[in-house]
Amino acid sequence: MAAELFRLGRRSLSAQRAFLVHAHQISRTILQSSPFCSVASSSPSGEDGEEVRRMEGSKWLTLPVFAPRKDASSVAKGLAGGNPLAKGEPTTALKWVRRCCPHLPISLVQKLFRLRQVRKAVSITTTSEEQPEQQQLKRVSAKEAMSSGEVILLPNTVQNFTTENNYIPKHHHYDIKLFLSLILYKDSAIIVINKPYGLPVQGGVGVKHCVDVLAATLMKFDFPEAPRLVHRLDRDSSGLLILGRTQVSSSILHSVFREKTCGALKMCVKNAPRILQRKYWALVIGSPKQSSGLISAPVGKVILEDGRSERITVIKDEKPTSSQHSLTEFKVMKISEHGYTWLELCPLTGRKHQLRVHCAEVLRTPIVGDYKYGYNAHRKWKPIVAENEASKLPKQKLPFGLDFEGGSISDEQPRLHLHCRQMILPDIAAAVNQFESSSHELEELDMLDLVAPLPSHMQLSWDTLSF
Repeated sequence: MAAELFRLGRRSLSAQRAFLVHAHQISRTILQSSPFCSVASSSPSGEDGEEVRRMEGSKWLTLPVFAPRKDASSVAKGLAGGNPLAKGEPTTALKWVRRCCPHLPISLVQKLFRLRQVRKAVSITTTSEEQPEQQQLKRVSAKEAMSSGEVILLPNTVQNFTTENNYIPKHHHYDIKLFLSLILYKDSAIIVINKPYGLPVQGGVGVKHCVDVLAATLMKFDFPEAPRLVHRLDRDSSGLLILGRTQVSSSILHSVFREKTCGALKMCVKNAPRILQRKYWALVIGSPKQSSGLISAPVGKVILEDGRSERITVIKDEKPTSSQHSLTEFKVMKISEHGYTWLELCPLTGRKHQLRVHCAEVLRTPIVGDYKYGYNAHRKWKPIVAENEASKLPKQKLPFGLDFEGGSISDEQPRLHLHCRQMILPDIAAAVNQFESSSHELEELDMLDLVAPLPSHMQLSWDTLSF
């Protein structure tokens, strides 16, 4: 038994060493292009020193000395009516590595932290006055808060980046042109696109193309940093999606979306200042009992009977957690004689599948094309035949293998009819300028009013219902 455990232990160590060798062969080109990093040699002592010496010549990649700076999230707090000078969130070791090496793949950084390969230089005071302070390397976790004057070191071997590791897929010029045509608005701080139906926002198993990777590849333009996601849309939803063009603007945008949720939970909804407004259009089956109102129903994740699948549902607990509270304003726009209703939905909180669950389980009007939360309503689905042939959806050649033909209420299997139509938010570019200025006072900012046209399948449903 002991021999078997010993063999298993050696296999685990071998697997870990194999990954380190793989990590050692990544990212030389990327890090060499970063002006923040330098290669330094250190000679630590003790157990950490032995491990360091087993690495390539005891060499480490030394990041700049950490110096706290103004917290960009304070801008969003000031815009929401809070105290912009209040103490913000601490900078973690992971955030500092990402800030110093923005081109280093996040997956590699996370693996280095997970395998405890990131170090922090620590000064050891000696008892003898003749001996100077000694430097020792200490393991640091990803969530560990940074203090002024601290130095982070990465294995120097992560510089061994090859062009194969940094392969950027080539796209057809027609696909690139169409993807860039999704841009609705662009300034020095943000890029806003009209995300089409069926295009995932982030990658995953079986995902060949996603907004995150495509934007980083095709939408950098003349900026040194790739655009960053700051919020999400479901794969089958469409509409406005905002990306931050710099680390500062992304941090402000993250805080704007977070403050929107916090403000809705802490204040009276009618009197609360709206730092961000989002309006969705949805076509639902049936009609709500009221023409407008506020839905306050906590939502949370549950595991289904098969033990593998999961879904979001309204939580029945008397005391739900703060992360489950969900608020949605709704208003009836149009009612069709065919039994469908166009709704305007304004989420005041940002929970996963919040609008779809609130429509299906609270209003009892599931969204057309939502087979996850409105399965029963679609079991007896009968398409509505368009009155004129001209309203049929024309064939289109669309990027990245997406198929946008059909999907309206005239088809046997309609697509999800949920679209982020409008978004009103502060001028982030002006907010960045104020943040980077010496003044601590936030001046009143102009508001951006962004509108995204309906996707083709929803437009066809609108025309079919003669709205």
